[in-house]
Amino acid sequence: MAEALDLAEALCARLRALPGVLQCQFAGSLRRRRETVGDLDILVASDPEYATSIMDAWASMPEVAEILGKGETKTTVVLSNGLQADLRVVPKESFGAALQYFTGSKDHNVAMRTIAVKLGLKVSEYGVFDAKGKSIAGETEEDVYDAIGLAWMAPELRENRGEIDAAKNDGLPKLVELSDLIGDLHMHTTESDGRSTLEQMIEAAETAGRKYIAITDHSESLTVARGMTRDRLRAHVKRIRDLEQKRGKLRVFAGIETDILADGSLDLEGELASLDWVVGSVHSQLGMPREEMTKRVVRAIESGLIDCLGHPTSRMLGHRDGSALDIDEVLKALVRTGVALELNASPLRLDIPENGAHAARELGIPIAINSDAHNTKELGFFRYGIGIARRAWLEAEHVLTTRPAAKLAAWREARRS
Repeated sequence: MAEALDLAEALCARLRALPGVLQCQFAGSLRRRRETVGDLDILVASDPEYATSIMDAWASMPEVAEILGKGETKTTVVLSNGLQADLRVVPKESFGAALQYFTGSKDHNVAMRTIAVKLGLKVSEYGVFDAKGKSIAGETEEDVYDAIGLAWMAPELRENRGEIDAAKNDGLPKLVELSDLIGDLHMHTTESDGRSTLEQMIEAAETAGRKYIAITDHSESLTVARGMTRDRLRAHVKRIRDLEQKRGKLRVFAGIETDILADGSLDLEGELASLDWVVGSVHSQLGMPREEMTKRVVRAIESGLIDCLGHPTSRMLGHRDGSALDIDEVLKALVRTGVALELNASPLRLDIPENGAHAARELGIPIAINSDAHNTKELGFFRYGIGIARRAWLEAEHVLTTRPAAKLAAWREARRS
């Protein structure tokens, strides 16, 4: 999703600069922020006389490796990274209907068209039409939904998983926004496997508008990531606290990402109680049988020493599947202990997946959307994680990292006591 999003935004920006382009937006599963996407769908609103020149410009973009089909209203290409991309040019009065239709999902569209039929209406990519074929809506998505008696739904919700009934009954969630995230409780520096210094990460977080962060370099057992020894951790914590006091702008929690060892015990266990924030994560022996892996993670949760379970399934999208884990049992342990659950925004992780995040929401488990940044640029990973959070129906109140630092610290103290 991250790769497709960056590419689609660049392509849309170039299209918007063309003569005759009134609106441009990507649609499809990318607009719904699915964690992986199969192709790109891009829509342009324009007057008909510009369609040919827009298609010519699209087909000649530097990212285009092959043209599969070229017409006046649709051109299909293969991009240099192998992704297929369709550009459609539609009149302004149909742009909202086309955007709704090509955003999908198929199940969502079928459900809303069923409602339309019962009202004697027809909904297509061209608009909403009455029984006589007269267009009654189509220029905006809001008009399309309103015409069949529904509230507009955020694209991330459009999977026919209850959003239609919620829209009928004024029950749609007020989804968490990127601007709601003010803290980041998982990141690394050059003290372990990060590529930016402590000072650089703090400065970049301030620039990005964060109100607080936790520095969580790796613990000793993760030697491949230059995990910290006991002495290095103590010196690192002192540097963090000295630097926070010196700068005074950003709240910086001195933390660690402690390794959950094979038996469920925690690396550097004797040091954890003195830290401000502890993420517990599995990094090794990922192929353990489901029952053993579940016991391992649950033991760590119940240790009383971690504040948040990091990237729970350890998956890497496109590279490895998640570990065999009984998520229901893990969530029960989080409820019992009050430990938070991470939604890791790193684009190869997006972990916990949306189904797990939605289940955690229903159980009242606080979810920390974290960047897991290993350099200053990766602090921007929030924009990928927020899409998964919204697909999970999360509101700001469900997300730990929307809370002010003082409230976060109070939550942690109350839970630990």
